[in-house]
Amino acid sequence: MHGPRVANFTCEKLPATGSRGMVVTNHPRASAVGAEILLAGGNAIDAAVAALFALTVVEPMMVGVLGGGVAHIRLADGQHTILDGISTAPAAARADMYEPLSDKLPDYRETRGRANVVGAAAVAVPGALAAWCLALERFGTLPLAEVVAPAIRLAEDGFIVSPYLADCVTDCAADLARDPGLAALLLPGGAPIAAGARLRQPDYAGSLRLIAGQGPAALYAGSLGDALAAFMAQSGGLIGKADLAAYKPLERQAVHGRYRGFDVLGPPPPSSAGVHIVQMLNILEGYDIGRLGFGSADATHLLAEALKIAFADRAVATADPAFVEVPVERLTAKSYADERRALIALGRTQAWGPGLAAGESANTTHVTVADGSGNVVSSTQTINGLFGACVQVPGTGMIANNYMYNFDPHPGHALSIAPGKRVFTSMAPMMALRDGKLAFALGLPGGLRIFPSALQALVNLIDHGMSLQEAVEAPRIWTEGGVLEVEEAFPDSVTEALAGRGHEIKRVKRIAGGMNAIAFNPDGTMTGAACWRADGTPVAISGGLARAGVRFTIA
Repeated sequence: MHGPRVANFTCEKLPATGSRGMVVTNHPRASAVGAEILLAGGNAIDAAVAALFALTVVEPMMVGVLGGGVAHIRLADGQHTILDGISTAPAAARADMYEPLSDKLPDYRETRGRANVVGAAAVAVPGALAAWCLALERFGTLPLAEVVAPAIRLAEDGFIVSPYLADCVTDCAADLARDPGLAALLLPGGAPIAAGARLRQPDYAGSLRLIAGQGPAALYAGSLGDALAAFMAQSGGLIGKADLAAYKPLERQAVHGRYRGFDVLGPPPPSSAGVHIVQMLNILEGYDIGRLGFGSADATHLLAEALKIAFADRAVATADPAFVEVPVERLTAKSYADERRALIALGRTQAWGPGLAAGESANTTHVTVADGSGNVVSSTQTINGLFGACVQVPGTGMIANNYMYNFDPHPGHALSIAPGKRVFTSMAPMMALRDGKLAFALGLPGGLRIFPSALQALVNLIDHGMSLQEAVEAPRIWTEGGVLEVEEAFPDSVTEALAGRGHEIKRVKRIAGGMNAIAFNPDGTMTGAACWRADGTPVAISGGLARAGVRFTIA
C-alpha cells in the first residue's frame, strides 16, 4: 500500500526507454561512448569500460586510471560478481604516517599540512585500470584498443567544458595551482578554465594509447608505472614499482538480502553498501513504510533511525576483510534487525553509539549499463577527492588519487593504515531482483552519503511505488548520528515534527551526487534515468537489424 506523498517534488529530467541497450553515466559524452560501443556490437561490459575511460577525460575531477572503484556485474546467465578495484596502502605506509589534528568529529581525519589530502603522500596504489582491464578480459567481447579508442579521441580533439567542471576547477583552484601540469591545463593564464571552452589533453591521449597497446602492464609494469614511481620518489610519495607490480583486483561474492519479495544484492566489505543496505532494509521491513507515505515525519524518522543504527555498526563492517574479521552474517541477519528494531522509539530520536568519523569524498562517478542480451554493469569509480590529490604525473596527463584520506589516521583502529590494506568505501552499485528477474540496477557518487541514498532509492521504488525517474530525483535525508540533513523539498511541517522528536535539522541543497539507474520492465524494455544532482544522461537503444530474408531490389 502506498500512502500520500508528503514531500512533493517535480522531476527535472525525463527518462529514456529502449529495448536493445541502455547507458546511463554522469556525463553526456561518456553516455554517447557507451552507446557507440553497444551499437558496434559490444556487450554491457565493453560499453561500461569504454564509458569509464571516457569519463577519465570528461570528468577528470572525479575518476581516473589512477583511481579505484567497485563494479557489480550481472551476466546474461544470471551470475553476479563484484570486481574490487579499490586502492591499497603502499608497502611503505605506516599507521602513524600522518599527524592527526583531532580525535573528535568533525575534524577526526584532518592531518597536519593536509598531507593525507593534497600531494604525493596522499596517493594510494591505484586499482581502477587493473580492474577495468580484468572486467574486459573476463566478461567483455571487444579488444581493449577498440574500447579505449573513443576516450583517446576525446582527449586529443577535446570537449566543451561544462559549468559543472568549471565550477569544480574554481573550487580547487588554489590546490591545482600548486601542480605545474594541472595549472597549465585547468588554470590557463592563471584563471580557472571557463565553461564553453574546449579542453584538450594531448599528454593523457598518449598515455591512453600506451594502455590501448600494452594493456594494464603499461601502468603496473611499464613506462607509465615508471613515471608514477619516479614522481612519487621525487615528491614525498610512497608508491614504488613493487607496489604496482603487486596490485591485484579481486572478484568477490555479492551480499544478498530479501526485502518485501525482492532480492537485493550489493558489494561486500570493504564496501559498506551491501551489508548495511541489507541491514537497514531488514529493520524497515518491520514497518509499513509505504502506508506512512513518502516524506512523512514517521517514515523519515524511521529512515533516520535506521541510518544511525547502520553507522553505529559500520566501524566493524567496512574494513578490508583480509585484515579485520567482518561479521557479515550477523549484521545482515533478520534476527539482528529484530533486536535493533525493538529499541526504536517512534516518538523520539536517540543516540545509537558513535559511527566512525566521516572520511570519504563526494567526488566520485557512476555508470549503469545494460545490453540486449541480459548483461548488466553497475559501477562506481573515483579518484576520491575533487581532482584527487591535485597532482598530475608529469608528461602523462594522469591525475593521482588521494585515497589515503579514507584511512583512519589514528593508529590502533579497524580502519587504520596498514601496508597493502584496501581502503574502506561506501560505494553502492546495487541491483534488485523480483521472482528471479532483474528489476533495478542503480548507483551514485557521494562519499559516506552513497549507501544511505541508494537505500532511499530502493525504498522509493519498492515501498512508495515511484517511477524510476521519481526514485532517483526524490529528496533525500542523511545522518550519521548527529545532525539530520534534509533536502529543501521537505516541507516545514515535516521538519518541525522531526525537530519535536529530538532531531537537529539542517536543510541542505543536495545530499550525495547524481544517481543513475536502469529499470527492467515486464515488456522486455529498459528505462534509464539520471537525476538533477549531476550532468547524468541516459541513452537508450532500440531498433535493430532488418528482418531476415528482406532484400531491396530494383525493378
